[in-house]
Amino acid sequence: MAVTLYVGNLAWSLTEDELVDAFATVTEIQAVRIIHDRETGRSRGFGFVEVTEADAEKVVRDMNGYELRGRKLIVNQARPRLDQS
Repeated sequence: MAVTLYVGNLAWSLTEDELVDAFATVTEIQAVRIIHDRETGRSRGFGFVEVTEADAEKVVRDMNGYELRGRKLIVNQARPRLDQS
């Protein structure tokens, strides 16, 4: 089963491929998505990485604080989105 991890403090120009490459040093990545602003298309500075449940704790431990493109990543287990209606 997959666990979704929140990844914050991303460099604005970071690509999903670069994010995969960074996390692939720790575990196999199931999916990655960087969130972009709907109007401008610019990165919002955060995204999500899906990993296996067995590796989730290790990935958080190893990647939280990891420096990527001069920025220290914030990595933790994603919380369910609150309904904003």
